[in-house]
Amino acid sequence: MRTVIGCLMLALVAAGCRSATLVVPPTAEVAPLRIQESPSPFRQVTAGPVRALIPDGWEPVLAGEDDDARGGFVARPRPGAWEDGSLREGMAAVWVDGTKVGVPSDYFYLAATGQAMDLVTRSRNCSATRQTIVVDHAPGFVKGDPDSPGDYVAHGQGTCRVGDQPTRWAYFVAAPGYGPIRELGIPDSSLYVVVAVVPDGPRAPAILTKLLLRTEFGGASVDDFLTAAARAV
Repeated sequence: MRTVIGCLMLALVAAGCRSATLVVPPTAEVAPLRIQESPSPFRQVTAGPVRALIPDGWEPVLAGEDDDARGGFVARPRPGAWEDGSLREGMAAVWVDGTKVGVPSDYFYLAATGQAMDLVTRSRNCSATRQTIVVDHAPGFVKGDPDSPGDYVAHGQGTCRVGDQPTRWAYFVAAPGYGPIRELGIPDSSLYVVVAVVPDGPRAPAILTKLLLRTEFGGASVDDFLTAAARAV
């Protein structure tokens, strides 16, 4: 089952269960993709129930295909920016429709804790500088409380170096389980992941915070998820 969940997580931003390489899928008509311009240096992207800001110059594509359990989008400044396995500039805001996967909700806990951030932390020349686990209620089948809600929420940040270009990244991951964050966001979602990468510099932390916290799933922002999770501890 770990293999199934590991492949499921990689499928969020990869073409299939092959490796931890980020492969941008082709554009599909699984949900509307809309871009709203603004006077600010950011554009608003809507992909079905997912809404987020991306910097001007980044081009979004849908993360899912027809009858796919993936939803959301991947954005980057140029095609192929993540396809060589390097964590270059870009962003992924994705979710998994648990009703289409066919495994118990508790198993998404394994995806969030064991595989989700491998795409970042195991990328070449990357390291985590800060990781915060907000909620970690292990399900009963992994030696947790038999009545555990099986939810997990975490966020963090780190740095990478691709050639001569240093980058800074931030992430958010949540497996709702049966905890209080199940009441937020997309009713059918069993996993949420947001990863954003920008060139390192004085403004990088502020940009990453904006991209991460302003991302919405079903009308609930990442900030809403973090607040609800913190209150439930």
